[in-house]
Amino acid sequence: MSAPATHLEALPRSLQALLALGLIALALFPLVGSDFHQQMVTRMMILAIFAMSLDLLQGVTGLVSLGHAAFFGIAGYALAFLTPADAPASLWWTLPAALLASGAAALVIGFLVVRTKGIYFIMATMAFAQMVFYLFFDNRALGGSDGLYINFRPDAGLFDLEDKRVFYYFTLACLAGVYAFLRRVLWSPFGRALAGIRVNEHRMRAIGFGSFGHKLAAFTLAGTLAGLAGYLWGAQTGFVNPELMGFHMSAHAIMMVILGGMGNFAGAIVGAFAFEFMLELFKDLPAFGGFDAGKHWQLWMGLFIVAVICFAPRGLLGLLQRLASRPGPREGRDG
Repeated sequence: MSAPATHLEALPRSLQALLALGLIALALFPLVGSDFHQQMVTRMMILAIFAMSLDLLQGVTGLVSLGHAAFFGIAGYALAFLTPADAPASLWWTLPAALLASGAAALVIGFLVVRTKGIYFIMATMAFAQMVFYLFFDNRALGGSDGLYINFRPDAGLFDLEDKRVFYYFTLACLAGVYAFLRRVLWSPFGRALAGIRVNEHRMRAIGFGSFGHKLAAFTLAGTLAGLAGYLWGAQTGFVNPELMGFHMSAHAIMMVILGGMGNFAGAIVGAFAFEFMLELFKDLPAFGGFDAGKHWQLWMGLFIVAVICFAPRGLLGLLQRLASRPGPREGRDG
């Protein structure tokens, strides 16, 4: 299957209706879900924003980054540094400051790495992410390996983010806003140029598109949106450490994008929810005799992702599309 064929940009009406039902379910969930599950779904929504930001690079532009978590962690640390120990900081200036920090880092790193291609781009992004990781890991002034605590959630003034339900709905609003924004970007002239660069960069350059500028803009925008997810993560957990910038966070985001389906930001959302749900499911597996199945959750997660890749190259969203478009028994006989 060719690279373009593995991407699912347009959704049929059946999937659009299913996603609308999913949004309604998320809106109603705090009314029926326990506090623990509400916190878990909030975390899933934050990771869905993170996965969507990577999908702009990987699914739309065709740039596979192994260092995307660096921007996620930078925004979380920005919130930690900007929040006093004895009082909350205002949401209305800490959020733009955190996004500016992650966006500026993405602009600087992107200016250097988007000049490379293929495996060189992948390794360059990972190298820069490791540099950022060790900058925080080895520096006591930046929290060192122990990380930093965030004693208060940001003060929004109009609503109380310390209330877990209010924070849930704020995160849901951010998720819906980022999705709507990225869908608008995808079908804009800029987004179509990015898709063209993914399919055939040489042809796009031949007809006059500056691929470097487009890729740098996509890299910077993706880093900024990853910063939004990192900011929300720090606000929810009240703690940040260098592990947020580590390779495993970037790898998890890549698996979420692949699992859900690349090229459509709804796929990143589905992939993030599925990944976190399966992770919790595999961690809770019981022991069989002397074998602790839950302890080896990475094995089951790996097998699950490999199975999805083999049997659903377009991810779970593509699988749902295929099932929705399958003709019924009567339709099949009539055809």
